[in-house]
Amino acid sequence: MSAKLSILRAGPSMTLQDMGRPGQLALGLSRGGAADRLALAEGAALLGQPADTLALEMAALGGEFQANEDMRIALTGAPMRATIDGEAVVWNASHRLPAGARLSIGAATAGCYGYLHVGGGFAADPFLGAASAHLAAGIGTLLQDGDTLAIGTDVGSETNRMIEPEDRFHGGAVRLTPSFQTHLFGKAELDRLQAEPLHRAARANRMGVALTPQGGGYHIEGGRNVVSEIVLPGDIQITGDGMPFVLMVECQTTGGYPRIGTVLPCDLPRVAQAPAGAELRFRFVDLEEAVDMERAEAKRRAELGKHCRPLIRDPRLMRDLLSYNLIGGVVAGNEDIEGV
Repeated sequence: MSAKLSILRAGPSMTLQDMGRPGQLALGLSRGGAADRLALAEGAALLGQPADTLALEMAALGGEFQANEDMRIALTGAPMRATIDGEAVVWNASHRLPAGARLSIGAATAGCYGYLHVGGGFAADPFLGAASAHLAAGIGTLLQDGDTLAIGTDVGSETNRMIEPEDRFHGGAVRLTPSFQTHLFGKAELDRLQAEPLHRAARANRMGVALTPQGGGYHIEGGRNVVSEIVLPGDIQITGDGMPFVLMVECQTTGGYPRIGTVLPCDLPRVAQAPAGAELRFRFVDLEEAVDMERAEAKRRAELGKHCRPLIRDPRLMRDLLSYNLIGGVVAGNEDIEGV
């Protein structure tokens, strides 16, 4: 029997996501993939599998799930209340989900996007090199109540591991590099961008996140004459009314709004996870600094597995306590022992 996970109840915006489809801009397709790519890496580290393993992304609200056989799971990204058969389980950790048990995941308590990972990954046919849904491009669909998801072969066995996540669920500092139109903005506007807090507006999805400046919109002379050209996730476009929008993973591939700057890829999860009203503060770094920061972050993500540690559970809350060998070398007392 092959492993499957049934969705008993799906949240309003639940999809399967991996690292997306880079290199498809010529086809008019943005990268897509997980809104928080760091959460994918964290889940992969907990389960000991590749960072691009297909996972389930939940926006703001989770759902209820049931496995047809024992499987390993991990929970990362925006923390959500989770239980297995009514018993609370730790977020940012890996667990055993027994066959027939019900995994319930509630609303996010911080951030926006939570992730459910399974040992072996979700199995789906790839399209243009990836299996992730890209709803803006018509690839894949939202997951629904009653869907059954196939699971790949799990070559691992370890569970009860936890990882300390980078705190990126309440806004905070975001680093920028200059973009193609940054020089068109006056020094006063660029200084204001770095001095004043911006707040995440209610308008936000996988295509873009609107920001509300404290001192009104940003403006440049001739901004409406910018030629339409390639845009990328992280670009901050300034619309006609002066409001900034950070383009996200399912953004369009071309645009004519001026870009005041571009968020470093390693900081984009902080923007994706910022809840409505969260304060974001931007500062520019030069290209050399940005490259060094990206290299350091890539190295850190590749070594996340080294930072996983055992999940310490409270014995008073362990219903299956007797199934654990808590002291190595313990015997029943009636075995034949050589030399005795």
